[in-house]
Amino acid sequence: MADITGNEILGKALKNEGTKDLFFIMGGPMMHAENACAKEGIRMIDVRHEQAAALSAQAYSRLLQKPAVCMAASGPGVINLTTGIANAYIDCAPVVAIGGSSSVRQYGRQVFQEIDQVALLKGCTKWTDRVIDVRRIPEMVNTAFQKAMGGKPGPVYLDMPADVLYEKVPEEEVQWGLSGRTLLRPRPMGEQAQVDKLIAALSKAKNPIILTGGGVIWSQAWPELTQFVEKAGIPFYTTPQGRGVLPDDHPLSFLAMRSSAFKDADLILIIGTRMNYIINHAAPPRFAAGATIARIDIDADEIASSPRKVDIGIVGDCKAVLQQLLAAMPGRIDPAAYNTWRDGLASGEAKKRGETDGGMAMNKTPIHPLRLCEEVKNFMKRDAILVVDGQEILNFGRQSMPTFAPAHRLNSGPFGMMGVGMPFGVGAKAACPDKQVIVVHGDGSFGLNAMELDTAVRHKLPILVVISLNGGWTADPKKEKTGRDLGYTRYDKMAEGLGCYGEYVEKPEDIGPALVRAQKKVDEGMVALVNVKTDHTARAGTVRFSSHST
Repeated sequence: MADITGNEILGKALKNEGTKDLFFIMGGPMMHAENACAKEGIRMIDVRHEQAAALSAQAYSRLLQKPAVCMAASGPGVINLTTGIANAYIDCAPVVAIGGSSSVRQYGRQVFQEIDQVALLKGCTKWTDRVIDVRRIPEMVNTAFQKAMGGKPGPVYLDMPADVLYEKVPEEEVQWGLSGRTLLRPRPMGEQAQVDKLIAALSKAKNPIILTGGGVIWSQAWPELTQFVEKAGIPFYTTPQGRGVLPDDHPLSFLAMRSSAFKDADLILIIGTRMNYIINHAAPPRFAAGATIARIDIDADEIASSPRKVDIGIVGDCKAVLQQLLAAMPGRIDPAAYNTWRDGLASGEAKKRGETDGGMAMNKTPIHPLRLCEEVKNFMKRDAILVVDGQEILNFGRQSMPTFAPAHRLNSGPFGMMGVGMPFGVGAKAACPDKQVIVVHGDGSFGLNAMELDTAVRHKLPILVVISLNGGWTADPKKEKTGRDLGYTRYDKMAEGLGCYGEYVEKPEDIGPALVRAQKKVDEGMVALVNVKTDHTARAGTVRFSSHST
């Protein structure tokens, strides 16, 4: 048989793992590997910054609940991946990152772009390793995919030295036996005694709530969650990244009463999310000091290290444990027991909705960001994938723009990274080409990865981008923030220069028609950007997640 190079083996190995799309920037020593991937039929989506490659892969993996691949050249290329990989790590997204590196046989001699990339990536990945035997590339690639999806998902990194990539070996010596083996999706059940303890606690509770996060998405447990919520009659809430597992307009969703529900709940069932700052560590006074805390998570360490005492901890897969709960609840949980609780939340919800009347009544100029959010809400399709990135627009959007489908809401997540919007939009459209993808961006965060407009244009990924142009980073009503001002840049003109359709809007009544025109262009295959000038004094009044704020 003929000789085969490490580059060719890598391309075939990635294909064997089911890779259909790959996000990257070309460069040595990976160029021949990238050519090999293309020859295997993998769609190669070259971005404008390696950070964006990792972020696009994160969005892709979240929407499809499977590993996604990004690739970078050695040295600075791999280092540029790390911010996006770190975001995936904190968000528990199974991104498989592959980076070229200087020759392992020359290591320590200060060769071109030599740096210990494995050490650099260890701090922001579940698993990191370096290939040193060209024959084992298929095994190592499969291991990377297995590690990314095993247990609690997360990113991994595989280092590919140049001399390994370009080494030739007889094809029959390549160890293909483990290539493409089925990814394990373990679904450990919870301890039955703990499941029964939770059912007993729910039967005694008067004001229970369910709080879920990304674990429900990765476990694809939304059908079981829906059944459990509806059969038990328990109000539910999600983390911002977890929205859509049940639609926001579900009868048991009382979004406007979130703070009241947290404070008054006597039993809080936390499913598939960390007890981090996003939920104020489930601590008083936001949550009642006397509430029973129950928690379901696949990671035992998460439960063991909870910042608040967990009264009922169940280690297991969300889907499996919810099935156990559904089997155990008949005759033991009566949804009528929560009638008063639900009625109170529903009454408060109706009152608050009536008082705010949304943002459509805001007709002033400059446009209030909440009016922009309302216009997007009224325009977008029910199954749209909505990406929101920024400061004020993110906070206003969290209040006003709903999500109705699992994994269809994307933002920076618990790492709080700015600049995710455009790369997430690219990754989302690549993963779900038939879905409407809308990226709502602050103008500051847009600048970090704005050139991904070019990526979307070149790769025919038609998305709709809406910018809240408030002239800089965050609101600044008193004009006192150093470095805040960015000016009112005509990003619509920039977009046109890159081959997009662009519009500029200054009046609130013009937003809706501009969105319709832009979406028509998107439906025709263009990328479109609507640049909306908004009020720089409008500050979103939401729960503060940290002791400091921008």
